[in-house]
Amino acid sequence: MEEKKFDPNSLIGFVLIFGILLWIMYQNKPDEAQIAAEKAQKESVVKEEMKAKEVAKTITMAAATTVSDTLQLAQLQKSLGSFAYSATLASAKGGITTLENNLVTLKIANKGGYIVEATLKNFERFKKGSGQLVQLIKDNNSSLNIQLFTKDNHTLNTKDLYFEPTLTKNGEDQILSMRLKSADNQYLEYKYVLKADDYMLDFEIQTQGLNNALVSSKPLNLEWDLKTYTNEKSINYENRYAEVYFEYEDGKTDYLGLGSDKTDEPSNVSFIAYKQHFFSSILISDTPFEKADLYSNNLVKDEEVDTVFTKQFKSKVPLAFKNGEIDQKMNWYFGPTDYKLLQSYDKNLEAIVPLGWGIFGWINRHAFIPLYGLLSSFIEHGWAIILFTILIKLLMSPVTYKSFLSQAKMKVLKPEIAELGEKFKKDPMKKQQETMKLYNKAGVNPMAGCIPGLLQMPVFYALFQFFPSAIGLRQKPFLWADDLSSFDSVFELPFRIPAYGSHISMFPILASVAIFFYMKLTTGDQQMAAPQQEGMPDMAKMMKIMIYVSPLMMLFFFNSYASGLSLYYFISNLISIGLLLVIKNYIVDEDKIHAQIQENKKKEPKKPSKFQQKLQEVMEQQEAMKAQQKKK
Repeated sequence: MEEKKFDPNSLIGFVLIFGILLWIMYQNKPDEAQIAAEKAQKESVVKEEMKAKEVAKTITMAAATTVSDTLQLAQLQKSLGSFAYSATLASAKGGITTLENNLVTLKIANKGGYIVEATLKNFERFKKGSGQLVQLIKDNNSSLNIQLFTKDNHTLNTKDLYFEPTLTKNGEDQILSMRLKSADNQYLEYKYVLKADDYMLDFEIQTQGLNNALVSSKPLNLEWDLKTYTNEKSINYENRYAEVYFEYEDGKTDYLGLGSDKTDEPSNVSFIAYKQHFFSSILISDTPFEKADLYSNNLVKDEEVDTVFTKQFKSKVPLAFKNGEIDQKMNWYFGPTDYKLLQSYDKNLEAIVPLGWGIFGWINRHAFIPLYGLLSSFIEHGWAIILFTILIKLLMSPVTYKSFLSQAKMKVLKPEIAELGEKFKKDPMKKQQETMKLYNKAGVNPMAGCIPGLLQMPVFYALFQFFPSAIGLRQKPFLWADDLSSFDSVFELPFRIPAYGSHISMFPILASVAIFFYMKLTTGDQQMAAPQQEGMPDMAKMMKIMIYVSPLMMLFFFNSYASGLSLYYFISNLISIGLLLVIKNYIVDEDKIHAQIQENKKKEPKKPSKFQQKLQEVMEQQEAMKAQQKKK
């Protein structure tokens, strides 16, 4: 095999080729200035692209309606129709404007132009000291909407459109204008005015120049929805007083009532109030709405599970066009359901406080509210309730005395009534007639013991309405109770008792014990020998049963009620027991009463009262009917 040798010519050739390649690469090297220019041009292009994308994003957010945020501007304009102008406004985009004074904080969103948060700065949820302020509106529990029908065949909802905010001040007044524009001088406006130290704010809805954009032949419907949050310790108790109230037809007030799917369609509506026991959201109109569609639904089916909301409230009212435009002046109220505060606005708003109808409401408005307000202004609420109770019982003491005196007289006559019962055992009608004659001779009215009890019933019912409505009791402690407006739980049960609850309240127990001893003390005197008709139940046995049933009913009924109410009934019955013992042992002398009755019997009998005459006629008619039946 031939041996390979090194060839110098080949090496020289490779070196020459490599040199030529380096010379070619050097000759084609780009100029540094050109590179810098190209780099700057590329960076400028990138910046322009980013800026364009940001503008497109802003426009898309500002114009978002029922379409998704990723739609192109052309698609948005097509969807918005006449209101596509809003999509080009740099200021009409997502954001919040805050109105605030010493009482409330209100946040109004650009999207929808309505209040998305209403916070009461001086009230806390559940227990005082929790740090959670009462918020009537938050987390999308409320909405305000107007459905717009445009001439270019679009149907829009204002709650989905973006308004342009303008905040100004006039002294201490904060003025917020929220405008939804179809052109620079064509818009729908919500105008809010919040004053200093006031729960009430002015609210106005008006349009300008929308004749060319909207179908104005029919009114626009204003829709207001609210799901009410729980703010109190007892959800069921709070829910019992959460209702829709409204004023209609020149001063009449009514409410939808409790339960599910309650509706009404009143006319000429001046205000609509979403009442949440101690707090309310109210829409008031200077010019009454022609009608209103109202709806209420109970959201608490199970207190253990449904712990967030109490009610779902909805209303729809028409906004009428006048001379081609809308100008509806209204007010919003977000604050406590305080009778005196609501009354101070002179708009009949205090009618939403459930003080009772007729005489019951009159007693509360003109007696109990002023009296308790005076007492609680200089002493703590627990002691104010006790002093309030003492004053009421002292005012009612003459009635208590009359009632006990009548019982004492009936007790003195008991032996003689028993004799008549034995003598006319076989003739019940004759027994009744002779008993009435005995009453007439002795000067005793058998109904005198009942009348004082009837006179006390309006007071009893008025107080039953007063205490649940007294916002002054809210979160006010007394002894072991941390909140006189709610139950005073001293022990939590590991289970739930139907109609009672899962806790034990102390004041209802004390009130029930006091009622038991009061009834035990009075029942013996009430079981007098009144005419006992055939076929009627044994009243003595019924009274004995009531001695045990009444306290038990109160124990169950008041376990979840306001402890202030239970405290009142406890003190009231203690005072009643004391008054009866004093009257019985130191004022009423049964021997003197017996002597007086015997003296009266010697005198000429008084002319029977109209009631006695009527009773006598009824008994005679019954006797005649029985006689006819026997003949048949």
